[in-house]
Amino acid sequence: MTITDLIKTYFMDHPYQDLRHGPVVDYVEEEYLKIHGRKPRDPWRNIRRLHEQGFLIKIQNGVYRYDPDAATDQPLEDFTPQQKREILERDEYKCVTCGYGEKEGVTLHVDHIRPRSLGGRATIENGQTLCARHNFYKKNFNQTEAGKKMFIRLYEVAKADGEREIMEFCLDVLNLYDKHDINGHIEWER
Repeated sequence: MTITDLIKTYFMDHPYQDLRHGPVVDYVEEEYLKIHGRKPRDPWRNIRRLHEQGFLIKIQNGVYRYDPDAATDQPLEDFTPQQKREILERDEYKCVTCGYGEKEGVTLHVDHIRPRSLGGRATIENGQTLCARHNFYKKNFNQTEAGKKMFIRLYEVAKADGEREIMEFCLDVLNLYDKHDINGHIEWER
């Protein structure tokens, strides 16, 4: 059995339940070790992939549900090598969030703006260049969460450096998050 097979088995044995990924990973590691004599690599990534493919429903970070009536196994649409080249060229081989690129020693990724798990297509218009760090943020937080965290960090750096203009700009942006009640669970100190 593969890691994915074991994950599917666990969730299918617990339909309609909101399950934290910790016990699922523990089960997969234990069973995989019995079968293959070694620990599996990154079961949590396979859980995330099953969510992206429509097999699992993500309830919140680290919590997933298997609903047999809603589960699908859709192949995820990825960018072709030609599309990746076009997106990298369009974005001048720089992260659209921080502006760093290979010249600064960062690894670049071509990312779906609208995630594949939410129906995002592999089109040039839905592609963007992100550095590894910002791609990681986006995968672990949604786009607005990653943005809010970035403005909080920029505010903190500007505050430490005494840069009033940048501080005021960040405050304006962060106040818009509050005004529209977006990502209120992310707290920060003014």
